[in-house]
Amino acid sequence: MTSLSARARAEGALVRALLGLPDGVQRRLGGKPIEIDGQRLSPEAQMLVKLRERSPRPAYFELPVPDAREALDREALAVRGRLWPVAEVRELEAGGRPARLYVPETPRGGLLVYFHGGGWVLGSLDSHEQTCRFLAAEGGASVLSVDYRLAPESKFPAAVDDALAAFEWARDHARELGADPERLAVGGDSAGGNLSAVVARVARPVPALALLIYPVCDLSTKHDSYGLFRERFLLTERSMDWYRSHYLPGDEAGRDPRASPLLADDLSGASRTYLAVAGFDPLRDEGLAYGARLREAGVDVQVALHEGALHGFANMVGIGRTSAAAMREAAEVLKTL
Repeated sequence: MTSLSARARAEGALVRALLGLPDGVQRRLGGKPIEIDGQRLSPEAQMLVKLRERSPRPAYFELPVPDAREALDREALAVRGRLWPVAEVRELEAGGRPARLYVPETPRGGLLVYFHGGGWVLGSLDSHEQTCRFLAAEGGASVLSVDYRLAPESKFPAAVDDALAAFEWARDHARELGADPERLAVGGDSAGGNLSAVVARVARPVPALALLIYPVCDLSTKHDSYGLFRERFLLTERSMDWYRSHYLPGDEAGRDPRASPLLADDLSGASRTYLAVAGFDPLRDEGLAYGARLREAGVDVQVALHEGALHGFANMVGIGRTSAAAMREAAEVLKTL
């Protein structure tokens, strides 16, 4: 576990305090409301944007990969707030990869196999601990968080292979994990949502549910939302270019449906899906396009567009009201397993 300096603890406390202020106060501190493409950024998100603009910290893509990984874990620890309570946390291996099981106080028999975000380059079991605890506690399903191989050490399709192996392991060992093998879900945020979308299409049998949080759906091109939200809104075009360059072995790989689920020829057999999209996100349009393709293919899909939200809200459940509300909606879907 990454340790925190006194400065990092102070910065985290400041972020938590500011995001705990009433909306009206946040709006006054955040300045004139930001409106783009008919959407208005929430006061909470606008506070985060303003804080990021004033921060001296370099962007992840400006750091060596090991330093960027440490920075993400450190920032997640600094701002996560009080840990959501669960009945049990267990370290294990899933499909040969390190994993961590979170068991809720009152388990309902469902199990979510979760893959963290971080552009296939960053992220860890620690960076997404609060997210997984929240989903377990609020959704009543156990959550198995899987630490898949990262790029550039392990490029595409290594993460896909790990995700499929971990889900198959979870299905084979579901009863040992306190779950019903027929009530397995797959989910993740950003890059983890990308991996989850692939598992939800190609695993046999497919999961009962896919929980996709602002997933990357198309690495072959840049959709219009890249132009609208190119910079400033936490996830930037330069960040995505950095992630893509580390993850893909070449441009041709971006046209592989295992890297770009939107390009799959047939989505008709995919899992029932809940797809959450952030309004102020370069990935917005490809997420909406993927939801539309699932619907056209006859898949039972619910698309939730959180217009005022930023990419990354899954990691803010301990500090932000609107982020927690968005993720609580996703957790409610877990109760249908």
